[in-house]
Amino acid sequence: MTTEPRQGESVPTRIWGWLRAAEHAVRPNYAGVVVAAIFFAWSVSPSLLPREWIFQGLVSGISAVIGYGVGCVLEWAFRKWVWPRLPASWREWAGRWQPSDRARQITKLVIVVGAAVGAAAVLARSARWQRDLEVLMGMAPTNTSSYLRTELLAAATVALVVGAYRAVRWLFRLLIRVLNIDWRIPRGIAVPGAVVVIVVLSVLLFQGVLAKAFFSVANSAFSVRNSNTSPSAVQPQQPERSGSPQSLAPWNTLGSEGRWFVSYAPTAQRIAEVTGKPAREPIRVYAGLESAKTEEDIANLVVKELDRTNAWDRQALVVVTTTGTGWVDSTTAASIEYMYGGDSAIAATQYSYLPSVLSFLSDKEKAANAGRLVVHAVHERWAQLPPDHRPKLLIYGESLGSQGSEAAFTGLDDIRTLVDGVLWVGPPNSNRLWTQITERRDPGTPEILPIYADGLVVRFGATADDLKRPDRQWLSPRIVYLQHASDPIVWWSPDLLFTQPDWLKEPRGSDVSKSIRWWPIVTFWQISADLAHAQKVPSGHGHRYGTTVLDGWAAVTQPADWTPDRVERIRQALDEDITWEYAHK
Repeated sequence: MTTEPRQGESVPTRIWGWLRAAEHAVRPNYAGVVVAAIFFAWSVSPSLLPREWIFQGLVSGISAVIGYGVGCVLEWAFRKWVWPRLPASWREWAGRWQPSDRARQITKLVIVVGAAVGAAAVLARSARWQRDLEVLMGMAPTNTSSYLRTELLAAATVALVVGAYRAVRWLFRLLIRVLNIDWRIPRGIAVPGAVVVIVVLSVLLFQGVLAKAFFSVANSAFSVRNSNTSPSAVQPQQPERSGSPQSLAPWNTLGSEGRWFVSYAPTAQRIAEVTGKPAREPIRVYAGLESAKTEEDIANLVVKELDRTNAWDRQALVVVTTTGTGWVDSTTAASIEYMYGGDSAIAATQYSYLPSVLSFLSDKEKAANAGRLVVHAVHERWAQLPPDHRPKLLIYGESLGSQGSEAAFTGLDDIRTLVDGVLWVGPPNSNRLWTQITERRDPGTPEILPIYADGLVVRFGATADDLKRPDRQWLSPRIVYLQHASDPIVWWSPDLLFTQPDWLKEPRGSDVSKSIRWWPIVTFWQISADLAHAQKVPSGHGHRYGTTVLDGWAAVTQPADWTPDRVERIRQALDEDITWEYAHK
């Protein structure tokens, strides 16, 4: 297209014409643009975890959409209620001051350009915050120029969502015309009738049909995934494993995670090589959703598998409450097996096809019910054994799994009565026992690493040294919570909407940005976004606990002959196992 002016038309005139045409096509609400820019700036403020530009662009785009909507509502409210109630002299003065068309266009242009330039400036600052976090977590630092792409992706997200909203608005107006003109329904009835139809359809669609369809499709999709098996997951032949030819739980019923759990485990030979001592073949029993008809039958099948493998004569028996898909952390399982020279048994069950996040949203009671059933079923059989011929009965749960096994107990006294130790890793903020203990922590101790009752029964830590606090008596059975200051799963809560948490009032954790501040609603949204990236950081940060679980087990079980050399050999073996698993799973 030529940029030469037409005869009788100057270049500035043509530019203003283009601007008016663009404005007519887009029809932006300028109050919405201003508030959207503010929300965008909030969305790139410091949070718990670093984000790459693509993820940040989606988060910022959604934030800007919300801000745009808020700005539109505020402008409408001002015109509807505030303006008519202003003094008449003010309205008269405002009526006399009428800017020219050119002045209005310049003002609008300044708003748009200012929002774009301001967003870029804020992003440049955000890139520095991202680098600070990445340095704290040992990650490669973000490049400022590449991070500026966030703004383009956010703008595209805003355009998409606003376009969808306008399509719905067009449908609403079309419905009013049909009711009012075609069906000759009075407008006073047609408008609220259209509102009712749109609202009812939206509720049915999003909360009913779509929600059910989403979880139904998700369940079906993940049930298909549940049938998949990694090429590296081979049916075990050892009788000590579920899924073996001797097992009561057939291999093809264990689900994807269950098959991996029973096939990928350190052998007696591997354990002996690492520890330098003779080892036994560790026992791993598992029951999937397809291994039995009901949840009760699944729990009972696990007990039968423990009977079949004679797990009751081992030194340690660990009951694991899994995450949504039935996942068991391989490092945690291997830690206990190396620690006890294979003289151990681990039991786990699957309660859902869905990943933890979807399981939490759709029916988190499943995790609690599954935890109660398997823990109580195993304990009932274990309690029938002579006290001096019982293995140590230990409980483990990570993330949503910790919530499931917490549900098996009424409180700390119940735990100490029923089992010999507990390790809970990355507990969600909604965990009942965790919340009670944290709220009742000793005065002056921080929420990220609380001390409860002088550390007499339960302790919290992110490292082995943390679990030594305080330097006082620690009774057995012991309870350990492993949690990172940067783990959003631990710190996310609806209370963040309007209440500043203690962990943001107190000194920050070692891997948490000093720049992070609490803002109503903003912090809730930021931590919510961090949930999606909880495991996309190096081990030792976020929701990645790595070989710290070995220190947790050592604190809970107090193994004999636990020398620094032995710890280092096992930790190195675990690191090798983790590397192999990531490459083959």
